[in-house]
Amino acid sequence: MRPEADPMTSRVLRPSSWTLLAKLVASIVLLFVVVTTAVAALTVVQVENTLVSKVDEQLRSSTVALAPPPDADADSAKRPRVARLERGAPAIGGDALRLDIAADGTVITVPEFQPGGGARDNVPSASITKFGQRTQLTATQIAALRAIPSGSPPRTIDLGGSAGKYRVASVRYPTAVSVTNAQGTTTTQMFITTTVGVPLKPVDDTVRGTALAVGLLSGAAILLLGGVTALVVQRNLRPLRRVAATATRVSHLPLSSGDTGTGERVADRDTDARTEVGQVGAALNGLLDHIDRSLTARHRSEMQVRQFVADASHELRTPLTSIKGYAELSRREPAPVPQGVTHALGRIESEADRMTSLVEDLLLLARLDAGRPLDRAPVDLTQLAVESVSDAHAAGPDHVWSLDLPDEPCEIVGDEGRLRQVLINLLANARRHTPAGTQVTTVVRSRPDGGATVTVRDNGPGIPADLLPHVFERFARGDAARTRVEGNTGLGLSIVQAVMSAHGGSVELRSEPGRTEVALHLPGTPTTLTLPPQGDERNAGATT
Repeated sequence: MRPEADPMTSRVLRPSSWTLLAKLVASIVLLFVVVTTAVAALTVVQVENTLVSKVDEQLRSSTVALAPPPDADADSAKRPRVARLERGAPAIGGDALRLDIAADGTVITVPEFQPGGGARDNVPSASITKFGQRTQLTATQIAALRAIPSGSPPRTIDLGGSAGKYRVASVRYPTAVSVTNAQGTTTTQMFITTTVGVPLKPVDDTVRGTALAVGLLSGAAILLLGGVTALVVQRNLRPLRRVAATATRVSHLPLSSGDTGTGERVADRDTDARTEVGQVGAALNGLLDHIDRSLTARHRSEMQVRQFVADASHELRTPLTSIKGYAELSRREPAPVPQGVTHALGRIESEADRMTSLVEDLLLLARLDAGRPLDRAPVDLTQLAVESVSDAHAAGPDHVWSLDLPDEPCEIVGDEGRLRQVLINLLANARRHTPAGTQVTTVVRSRPDGGATVTVRDNGPGIPADLLPHVFERFARGDAARTRVEGNTGLGLSIVQAVMSAHGGSVELRSEPGRTEVALHLPGTPTTLTLPPQGDERNAGATT
């Protein structure tokens, strides 16, 4: 089983999740690292090539001293070849390598002279001179040097061991050689292949020192560039952060309802159209202006609708009362009234009652929408639940009603009349939309924070999933899916939500087949005040 990756590590390894500051700094530093590395590599290579070129020039001078070029005059071509061999190896520096191979492939010896001209004994030519001391070449080293073609450009060869790498060149030339035997010493003319070389250790040391110095300077420059770049980029990103802060504040504003404007704008210093950040700031200000205009237009339209609903509802109350009154008077006439007329008058009264209930609900919603606060007084939710369930039992005796109450009274501060209406609406919904025999349970519980939760639960068929998102909308009906016993206005749950919001609480609904539960969460310290007095319904849609 693979271990789960650390989220922080995963984020660091994904450049797409980096901040803009990190991306800019990383990009600039990476580019500088690439350029610096290339320049440093070229510098080191150039230093090495220059030093090796100087060594090659030294080697060429030595080989030319042994074998002058073909275009030299005859006398000069003859004299130095014998003379220089007799003087030993040409001077090529303090440390040197020399190997003389005769035509028959044997290593020969040559006399060595002091700088003043004094002769010394013959010494083997297959040797390395280092710090004035000669070290004879091994057979393996001699074999490696034999393989170098005569007259080829200087090349590097690793002799191994303490000798290390040498830059070597080989030249073949005719010269006079002294041969000593039993008959005496004779001088003969023969071709000799001489290989000379210079150690590359000084070159390698210089190159390593140069690389180290360039590396240290480059590293320091990279660190300095990273710090300076971070400071500069961070400073230039401040306007963008201020623009983002403005957008964040706007995102937290309650724009869903009410006469609310954003009231937030990007500062003028961050709206300069000549800069990219200024263009973003100016665009955000334009968007906020458009939002404010749209909110104002929406609020104006909502207020007109609320005022219309309040006015229409108020105006309908009087004719509805008159209709109901005249229907009752007509039905009570002492003169005989046909049965059909009596039935019609009864229907007129019942529909007038339903219309009156609808008007009252609309007036209540208009007042709540207008932001009118509710009364504040101690309310015993336990007693309220008992009375509401008792009324529901009287209205629906074919249902099973039960209570689950705490041992102690559960009191909060709120509007008793509106909370009673909320409970009545929930119990009425449970009665209307469930079949006979359904058990409806009302639960009251106190919370540690001083608030309370009232839950109405039934074991009916439940609310269809496609209707759940819309149950708190006005005039929403679930009759197509739940058993309809009697008509309703479709405003019950809208009133429940509005009253709970006015109390600073919330309503939570969960439903599945066999269980529907509505939970009312009431705070311990509501901030509501007082509703307008009765008779002020005409102005219920106006703001205060």
